Amino acid sequence: METKDLRKAGLKVTLPRLKILEIFENNPDEHLSAEDVYRHLMEEGDEKIGLATVYRVLTQFESAGLIARHNFDGGQAVFELEQGKHHDHIVCVHCGKVVEFVDKTIEDRQKAIAEENGFILTDHSLVMYGNCQGKDCAGHSK
Repeated sequence: METKDLRKAGLKVTLPRLKILEIFENNPDEHLSAEDVYRHLMEEGDEKIGLATVYRVLTQFESAGLIARHNFDGGQAVFELEQGKHHDHIVCVHCGKVVEFVDKTIEDRQKAIAEENGFILTDHSLVMYGNCQGKDCAGHSK
């Protein structure tokens, strides 16, 4: 995304917006909380951008369709760059690791279930929860 994307979304180009958008662009595979974004800003030396500004910009970006918000069970809201491609998520209940996936069989079955029940599917969200096997995960069985 570029500054023209901010303008096209109806947002004025400001330094905080540019910096926050850059964080998402530099971390395209991550699901970041407002605190994660703020931490990135602090690491880059942008102490002038406060946490309240981060929350406000994230809300503006979400309303403009630039990012997507997810509220996974038991966790805080996380955001990812909106790339227009549908995907589902699996979340580790111990460490919070999020993995995105697309499965044609699951997608086809969900559409069929909607149709069987007299619905035309317009959108859906599938989130699965489990225990990841990451070595750094607190729930990893050793």
